[in-house]
Amino acid sequence: MPDHADIHFSSLVIDTHADTPQRFVDEGWNFSDPLHGGMLNLASARAGNLAAEFFAIWAEPKEWHGRYAERTLQLIDGVYEQLRKHPQTMRLGLSASDIVQAHADGVFCALLGIEGGHSIENDLENLRLYYRLGVRYMTLTWANTNEWADSSGDLDNATVVHHNGLTEFGREVVREMNRLGMMVDVSHVADSTFWHVLETTSAPIIASHSSARALTDTPRNLTDEQLRAVAANNGVVMVNFYPPFIDEAWRKAWLTKNPEHDAYRAAIAVPYRERGVPVPHSVATEADRAFYVEYMSATLPPAPLGALIDHIDHVARVAGIDHVGLGSDFDGIQFLPEDINSAADLPRITAALIERGYTAEQLKKLLGGNLLRVFTEVQRVAGS
Repeated sequence: MPDHADIHFSSLVIDTHADTPQRFVDEGWNFSDPLHGGMLNLASARAGNLAAEFFAIWAEPKEWHGRYAERTLQLIDGVYEQLRKHPQTMRLGLSASDIVQAHADGVFCALLGIEGGHSIENDLENLRLYYRLGVRYMTLTWANTNEWADSSGDLDNATVVHHNGLTEFGREVVREMNRLGMMVDVSHVADSTFWHVLETTSAPIIASHSSARALTDTPRNLTDEQLRAVAANNGVVMVNFYPPFIDEAWRKAWLTKNPEHDAYRAAIAVPYRERGVPVPHSVATEADRAFYVEYMSATLPPAPLGALIDHIDHVARVAGIDHVGLGSDFDGIQFLPEDINSAADLPRITAALIERGYTAEQLKKLLGGNLLRVFTEVQRVAGS
């Protein structure tokens, strides 16, 4: 059996989703600081051989209602400030070749991806502005349906106006992203939106942080039919690490505690509501962790690492080894699978996949090569 460390540390490892920018902005935390409860910093990236990270630019839709572009620009600026503070160890990536060059130079490559199309405020000018600022993918929706695309997160909400997928303006957004060379991300979208995207796009698509619905039955995951469709499109599915998306016991337990969980979150939000300011994501995350310890930990152990490996393996088997990668959701989720505490533990995923029979060539594709191929092709289509 090949040595997992040799394979992992000789691979170019890319992760497509981390919500760390909120820490930069809301906590005044630096990427060179100790983790302090987080999941990703320069030290953990180096320890786990993580060469490149797409930082998620996420304007929480309720907390920042009516101020989406403001929050989007604030978070982009937060990443730029880290680049300014760490010129020797961080570099902005704008292309696949930038990732390769940064890796060759031993510099961490930071990339930008917008999470939630509401950030463009229904304006293609904003989309183009974000591209000029370095954004290289956009998740068409978050858990909220916007004015032009349906989300998987609110399909059962009768108060939300749905569109049965993409509106005509939504199709314009996809076409403009193709023209710019911005990857179209279908994580979070409704099934109807997914299929409309494939009808519209002229470039490969990504799912930046989604797992397999056949194993964990949540609409946030992709069906086998969708996995095969992404493969036919030459795209890539980056597997999410979030326990409720990879472990059926976690999914069911988390859902059954929704009423208590909502009340718990509402209580911690009171001081912020009284001041009329948004609740920081870090505060909500800590509340969720405290809630788990108080109400769930006695009967719900951490999700096993094997559950994550099952999802990676399933996507690889259904879509093909050329169409799977890693989309951790570091710093955006409250919990990680057992044995994964930060980016430093990414080699454990490689080791587990080797035990499942994956070869060095296959792992180099999965760990980063597949994303590089898609990114390159999206930018080639834009320039053609």
